[in-house]
Amino acid sequence: MKQLIVGIHADNYGVYGARKIWAALNRQGEQVARCTVERLMRELGLAGVTRGGRKIRTTVSDPAANRAPDLLNRAFVAAAPNRVWVADFTYVPTHAGTVYVAFVVDTFSRRIVGWSAATSKATPLVFAALEMGLWQRDRAGAPRRDLIHHSDAGSQ
Repeated sequence: MKQLIVGIHADNYGVYGARKIWAALNRQGEQVARCTVERLMRELGLAGVTRGGRKIRTTVSDPAANRAPDLLNRAFVAAAPNRVWVADFTYVPTHAGTVYVAFVVDTFSRRIVGWSAATSKATPLVFAALEMGLWQRDRAGAPRRDLIHHSDAGSQ
């Protein structure tokens, strides 16, 4: 089986991973489990080529910056709406490039109260999401007193 795997891997310029080699073996009439192909490829030191490039880090903390105290003590619950909001952001890889999406969630209703999307993970991305949440709540006439906004220790 190892000889077949090495042959298929070499015939396909070393780009096939375990899933494609497993499919090629099945097309040739070789009944083998995919996990077996994965294990044998690891033993042989073979790997396929993966798409994409480097892993994107969304949180880059700044050790020199003053951190706000954690007023929630990691207890992300609220007794009423508009008391505790948490914020974070993530990225979405697209054909045109990476898009970053920031969002603010009301922990009482689990509702996204504000969001923003941009092609860079700079401070305006995060502020726009918070401003949208504040605008929506003001528009609805909801009180904002005693509102705690929590986010991670990213430099944004």
